[in-house]
Amino acid sequence: MMEINERKSAISGIGQSAVGRRLGRSALDLTVESSLAAITDAGLKPSDIDGVATWPGAMANPPGMSPIGVFELKDALRLELNWFSGGGESPGQLGCIVNACAAIAAGLATHVLCFRTVTETSSQTPERRASVQGNTGERARGLMQWALPFKAFSASIWTAQYAQRHFHEYGTTRKQLGWIAVNQRRNAGLNPKAIYRDPITIDDYLQARMITTPLCLLDCDVPVDGSTAILVSRLDAARDLRRKPIRFEAIGSAHHGRFSWDQHDDLTTQQAIRDSARMMWTRTDLKPADVDVAQVYDGFSITTLNWLEELGFCGIGEGGAFIEGGTRIALEGEIPVNTNGGQLSAGRTHGFGFVHEACTQLWGEGGAHQVKNDPQVAIAAAGGGIFGSSLLLVRDV
Repeated sequence: MMEINERKSAISGIGQSAVGRRLGRSALDLTVESSLAAITDAGLKPSDIDGVATWPGAMANPPGMSPIGVFELKDALRLELNWFSGGGESPGQLGCIVNACAAIAAGLATHVLCFRTVTETSSQTPERRASVQGNTGERARGLMQWALPFKAFSASIWTAQYAQRHFHEYGTTRKQLGWIAVNQRRNAGLNPKAIYRDPITIDDYLQARMITTPLCLLDCDVPVDGSTAILVSRLDAARDLRRKPIRFEAIGSAHHGRFSWDQHDDLTTQQAIRDSARMMWTRTDLKPADVDVAQVYDGFSITTLNWLEELGFCGIGEGGAFIEGGTRIALEGEIPVNTNGGQLSAGRTHGFGFVHEACTQLWGEGGAHQVKNDPQVAIAAAGGGIFGSSLLLVRDV
């Protein structure tokens, strides 16, 4: 019987700064706000923190995508660290949480502060999203050298191919896909922190401006400024703190096949999603039917559908029928999805918002958008395309 080392770790506190459009605040200001909130939430002090992790670390381009790294936060909070990590080559947005669990299992740290900060909207110029995507006219390198010559400038174009292929292979329709956006807007209407709260109908969705076939404006997430912090602690230490810890039951971080958005074996899905989901379920005896709430990535609505299929909430190719009408994924449905409105309506907090909301639900603090069945087990999953990781979280007893 293999030892599941992530079970030595737990989430002991969470924090989030203000989240909004063009807040005009520095990345450090937002990060300090979320970090101090998470530390306080756990009942700790900055002097107790001996590890820090983030993804992908500080980077200048695209502007606002990752404006702050480990060292700025270390200096601001005067942290004395035994371990730290920040880098792009990891299982995506939740990769730093995966790294934190590994560091704790190895005995390198006890309390690791994980954070993700974005200032995407404040970083936009009059050219709008083009400036954020980094299309500066320089010679394309890396993966972009295979995309820019074909005018595939952004992830919306790369991800649309998965939707188009899913539609072709399985008969999925735009009207079915639209229920993800409609359901999440309904949830956002109950969340006072959400960016977009006015309700939308399926007809509103079908009439929205097309971005890249078959994805329309309402299929795309909402860039914001904000910071989210997750405090990962050694489980035995977390049990002595102010909150009932949320322990890690299983982690999925696998990536098989080619590191490419379009050169893999099945374009009806996204390989990082498929591989990480399958890995996660091999590390637990729990099943999809045991999950009470799912917070799964929605950079684009097709990504949510892919996660629902690959996590086993419905069969492969059955996602369209599963979400049709929105009842199964509603707050009162069989598997409530993205209960705070997700990134389509609440704002694109780059995966960390899903972990924050999963913990909020497991602690019963969701307010008007709280699931009513006293959830015990949650999934937080982030990423798509070539980046993806998933966490199976259980409220400690």
